[in-house]
Amino acid sequence: MRHSRFMERLYNAVNPSIVGSLRLITKVFGTKLDKPITAAEAGLKGFLFDCKMCGDCALSKTGMSCPMNCPKTIRNGPCGGVRANGMCEVKPEMRCVWVAAWDGASRMKNGDEIKNIEFAVDNRDTGKSSWLKLAREEKNGDIAEVSH
Repeated sequence: MRHSRFMERLYNAVNPSIVGSLRLITKVFGTKLDKPITAAEAGLKGFLFDCKMCGDCALSKTGMSCPMNCPKTIRNGPCGGVRANGMCEVKPEMRCVWVAAWDGASRMKNGDEIKNIEFAVDNRDTGKSSWLKLAREEKNGDIAEVSH
């Protein structure tokens, strides 16, 4: 979260290329490369953000803090049990994911995105690639049907 502004710039620069490449790859190969693509995403995002691969990434909206690291997996802000020192009520040795998220968002150009309410995570997508989801859903601004 300390480098959230840099990570936001990197995300905005790289994401269109990743999604565009994946659109082409999925046109050519279909779903044959889903496992290695998902593994690459999990490795990269796991290393950089301790991503839990929920299949519906919100990092760019949560100050580059993965909300799925919350022991309660709360997606839209702190639970109300955040300790006065900013630590988690469930895991007192852990900084609240949402305290970190608000801190990271405060450094980002589009940090106000954290105020937008996110839908609950569809647990059927856990372990799936959010990059592939974006590549298959967005076609010229329209949302296409995605079969699970």
